[in-house]
Amino acid sequence: MEDGKLKIWPQRDASGNFFDRTIDTDGKYYQQYGYFEMEAKLPKGKGTWPAFWLFNHINERRPEMDIMEAYAGGNGWGYTDASGIAHPNTYAATVWVGDYDGHQAGFKMYTEGTDLSAGFHKYAVKWEPGKQTYYFDGKEVTTVNVSMNDPMYIMLDLWFGSASGTPDNSTPQGKDNSYEVNYVRAWKFK
Repeated sequence: MEDGKLKIWPQRDASGNFFDRTIDTDGKYYQQYGYFEMEAKLPKGKGTWPAFWLFNHINERRPEMDIMEAYAGGNGWGYTDASGIAHPNTYAATVWVGDYDGHQAGFKMYTEGTDLSAGFHKYAVKWEPGKQTYYFDGKEVTTVNVSMNDPMYIMLDLWFGSASGTPDNSTPQGKDNSYEVNYVRAWKFK
């Protein structure tokens, strides 16, 4: 925490590999339905994979709502500046019912056209019975009509790889390239 913000940044371990960082409310806070919002500035760099999501692990099932996932180094997810550093300008919202591996119920890539690592933006989902509506800075991005009835916990993480590629020497390390989070809020419906 610094200046009232949570900061999670790319860093290598003793063997030189970038290591994943995860903060979650598993075992502490679960909620079924409501409005979930985060205000954050995303990190830049090849391999960075910041996310804000809801998840649960119920026996074999793994229901999941990815409110925001970004892959700065991935094809179609951002751009590379003159210094060779990848910047995110696109993120995705994804719903996984979790009944079996690969059971994706909805997916939407959203390109704002702005560098998501240059300033703070709000990422949110309104989760209702049979429907999830995703928002970017208060503007509706997509709606998925599927029942997600299990209480879920909140996750924030900065992982590396997947569609963002493998981080390398062009990936900025340290606090100046943080996944900065002003807040995460959850409201319940009455």
